[in-house]
Amino acid sequence: MLGAIVGDIVGSVYEWRNIKTKDFPLFRDDCFFTDDTMMTIATADAVMNGGEADDFIDAYKKWGRLYPNAGYGGRFGNWINSDEREPYNSWGNGSAMRVSPCC
Repeated sequence: MLGAIVGDIVGSVYEWRNIKTKDFPLFRDDCFFTDDTMMTIATADAVMNGGEADDFIDAYKKWGRLYPNAGYGGRFGNWINSDEREPYNSWGNGSAMRVSPCC
């Protein structure tokens, strides 16, 4: 889980500006955490507090609302701020980015 969070922060400044070198600073002044860090933490929260479907819904909404500007996709951001508890039919790779607490 720590590796996922560190990777998210280190890679944050390169997400839309890819580089093709292994020679780059790991932590720059403009690095930041993203929605992937917040939802990784939310996943760990849900697992540690029961691991049932409602625990995940509650944790994602709680952490998403605590950090609303972390860079969520539009549909996910709308879901976080709604009272809706049903799936929103994502097409993204968020679950793959946030699964590390389950390993």
